[in-house]
Amino acid sequence: MNPTIKTTPKDFFLHLSATIVLYASAIALVNLSLAIINYAFPDALAGYYYTGSIAWPISMLVILVPVLYVLEWMIKKDLLRFPEKDSLWIRRWRIYLTLFLAGVTIIGDLITLINTFINGEITERFVYKFLAILIIFAIIFVYYILEKTTGSGKGKTTQTIFAWLGIVIAIAAIVGGFLIVGSPYKQRALRFDNQRISDLSNIQWQIVNYWQQKGKLPASLEDMKDSISGQIIPADPENKLTKYEYTVKGERAFELCATFAEKTQDNKSKGSSYSSRPSYDSYPIDGSNDNWTHEAGRTCFQRTIDPERYPVNKPKPVY
Repeated sequence: MNPTIKTTPKDFFLHLSATIVLYASAIALVNLSLAIINYAFPDALAGYYYTGSIAWPISMLVILVPVLYVLEWMIKKDLLRFPEKDSLWIRRWRIYLTLFLAGVTIIGDLITLINTFINGEITERFVYKFLAILIIFAIIFVYYILEKTTGSGKGKTTQTIFAWLGIVIAIAAIVGGFLIVGSPYKQRALRFDNQRISDLSNIQWQIVNYWQQKGKLPASLEDMKDSISGQIIPADPENKLTKYEYTVKGERAFELCATFAEKTQDNKSKGSSYSSRPSYDSYPIDGSNDNWTHEAGRTCFQRTIDPERYPVNKPKPVY
């Protein structure tokens, strides 16, 4: 290392920023790849798929990948102007730290995958996850091995090929993620449908409570309004002028209807292995409650109150 070469603030922050963005991008790409594989190869022992497992990595990659390549371009442009910066301590530390962390990550992730496989994860998932992690970090590892040979024309060409290969893989993963989660319009429609199910469930229990209190079904949803308790009947979340349909079908039977934008999403067994649906998912969109499974369009749900399970509350004697 040439002791006369000093690291400027620009050099320091360029290399530091590129390092941070590289690690964040690699983690996002791995997480997105694993989520796509989980979705494509369902496992009966796995948990539910949730949109955040794909939406977040996509959001990160869309921003971070262009930023990473711009930072790398700026660093290489600076090296062409000042070849002596090849010996900067921060550049060398960055290269060797990246090689070290890439190697440790490959080893750690592969140990985790093998442990998951031994515990019973299906073979297809194991093989594709193994390949995904190996390919992603192998590209990073080889790219930074070649970074030490910037003076070699052949090394530069190979390094450029690996750089483009990284872009292709990132774009392929992003496209694959969009194919699963769908457009923002579809996600909005699914969230409205999810709210409709929540509303219908709320109305259903209000009807059951009405039955237990009065021994009969309400003639209409308006009968359940209560100004004292503040109980209200929700309307369609997308169009507040549209009311949910309620029809009495018998002494203890009734029907609830709503119009849905999409059919129930089958997301069972498409999440990570041996995990339930995360509680932090802001809008879980799945068919976990078969009692509310629906198609797109108008769907009605038939319900009959079991008097033994939901007995009418007998009035308390007055002394």
